[in-house]
Amino acid sequence: MRLNNRRPDGLREIRITPQFTEYAEGSCLVEFGRTRVACTATVEPGVPQFLKGTGKGWVTAEYGMLPRSTHTRVRRDKAAAGGRTHEIQRLVGRSLRAVTDFKALGEKQVIVDCDVLQADGGTRTASITGGFVALALAFKKLLDQQMLLSLPLNDYVAAVSCGIIENEARLDLCYEEDSSAEVDMNFVMTGSGNFVEIQGTAETKPFTEQQMKTMIELARVGHQELFKIQEKIIGGFFKVPR
Repeated sequence: MRLNNRRPDGLREIRITPQFTEYAEGSCLVEFGRTRVACTATVEPGVPQFLKGTGKGWVTAEYGMLPRSTHTRVRRDKAAAGGRTHEIQRLVGRSLRAVTDFKALGEKQVIVDCDVLQADGGTRTASITGGFVALALAFKKLLDQQMLLSLPLNDYVAAVSCGIIENEARLDLCYEEDSSAEVDMNFVMTGSGNFVEIQGTAETKPFTEQQMKTMIELARVGHQELFKIQEKIIGGFFKVPR
């Protein structure tokens, strides 16, 4: 058994609290165990220069860690300038764009901010999973205000980590597991079962094809649970493709 008596294919306790803040068009607090991320979606008129006149919208993301989201203080300017920060926010943006109908959105830009309140592993996967909910809620608000003719979403998207620890494949790693993992992978998948991105690294020794297949199956199991949690919030207006 793992920490908190989890099985190898068990997620941490996942909670998504919608409309966590008052002013954003869409928001939620997403919790993967002790990892907590506030996700907000802001709608702005206009689009980047390369999209002007195309009739298409854009979705982008920003990611950051609050100073005491970790065991030691993270300097704000250091966090903002770090390569890891840029890598994660680009990943979040790519993941959300993968399921967005830009033509239906029109020439509007949505910025999804993912602010880590507390980090215990999996901040990028939590950001994608919660960021999608915030984005969907923002789109629903625009639809209700008759600023859209249809919901500009094609599918669900979520993310989860997997890893190899002591030769055992495990799902949804906390920090203690992630820091000692022999292999560390992140999977971003859609509700229809397709992959958006797979990030994988052998931290101590190479992994086999069979281990890769095992982690893919674990990721599929985890995603099905994540989609159910997302659907409890947004399923009233947008359901997981069956």
